[in-house]
Amino acid sequence: MADETIGIVGAGIVGLATAREITLRRPGTRVVVLDKEERVAAHQTGHNSGVVHAGIYYTPGSLKARLCTRGTILLREYCADRALPYDECGKLVVAVTDEEVPRMAALGARARRNRVPGLREVSAGEIREIEPHAAGKAALHSPRTAITDYTRIAGEFARDVEDGGGEVRLGFRVTRVTQVPNGIEVASGQDTVRVGRLVLCAGLQSDSVAQLADDGAEPRIIPFRGEYMTVRPDRAHMVRGLIYPVPDPRYPFLGVHFTRRVNGEVEVGPNAVLAGAREGYRRSRISLRDLARTAAWPGTWHMAGQHWRTGLKELRGSLSKTAYMKAARAYVPEIGAADVVRAGAGVRAQALDRDGTLVDDFRIHQVGRVTAVRNAPSPAATSSMAIAEHLADAVLGERPRG
Repeated sequence: MADETIGIVGAGIVGLATAREITLRRPGTRVVVLDKEERVAAHQTGHNSGVVHAGIYYTPGSLKARLCTRGTILLREYCADRALPYDECGKLVVAVTDEEVPRMAALGARARRNRVPGLREVSAGEIREIEPHAAGKAALHSPRTAITDYTRIAGEFARDVEDGGGEVRLGFRVTRVTQVPNGIEVASGQDTVRVGRLVLCAGLQSDSVAQLADDGAEPRIIPFRGEYMTVRPDRAHMVRGLIYPVPDPRYPFLGVHFTRRVNGEVEVGPNAVLAGAREGYRRSRISLRDLARTAAWPGTWHMAGQHWRTGLKELRGSLSKTAYMKAARAYVPEIGAADVVRAGAGVRAQALDRDGTLVDDFRIHQVGRVTAVRNAPSPAATSSMAIAEHLADAVLGERPRG
């Protein structure tokens, strides 16, 4: 007889949302969340800028587009129900040159296909009405784009899991995954947990953990550190909401932007610099093992051959605050290098195919009784409750939602 326990590897926001969804949908089902850290939301979730994306950027019909739209609705309702911060401060996506205006218009057409609520194109004068200190030729205004606190949401999800009879087991570093008759054994050293089905939401370690479960090597996770600056408090009033560039369509990164946080601070960033470790939040953090894995992947060299100029530009911005702020000042000219201080950093788990393609859409693999989330970058936090529904449908054998 199959074990009815469902295991989740990863106590970030996606793993916890999935555990919560299964607990709510199948009361009485034993759910156990396993994570190597001593707290939830220790990595990508806990280093998130807090933006609730409205769905502007994503290919219509893709998993990202569909789950972002659904996830925003669920997240807004959840925050209202739990009295968690949720501020629809709005976003401008600004074209600062004539050459960027057609790209911005194409982005607007994509966003309308994704049914982004309230989206409209605004003139240079209207930019100033929305953001008095911003500059640009034209912009897309998304009034429903919001900010929240994903660490608090993840903590609330964990409480929901435990209140529903599930377990969040921390300090459990997965070292072995073995498919056995009617179940799976998940080991941390000599400690073993047996489950009937397993969902892998391991973020920065997603490829390594998936390979323990006999999934393939592709895609490989390549860590990119995203560094932030914080605007001095006496200049923070110059940004009311979110001010973004028109993104370069060659990359899944959105470019350095201004973000208001729910605590009132304003951040600038992030950039995207190849990190020296999977969990390399500091420039000095180097893992020879992680670097060797990155260097051994053929896709790394294909990517480097195509994008080395952009990589050097990002590195220059990482090393020089003046260079970092040069691009940002195009959007808010009155905020320069003297008006910001270096802040924290996050690490993006960027999936890379063997041919050097930067994987953009969410990617989920099925290996027997194991469901492996192999790529879940931004807007995964926004989409977390919808991703949870999608994964629960697969794990519980239910029809996917439309």
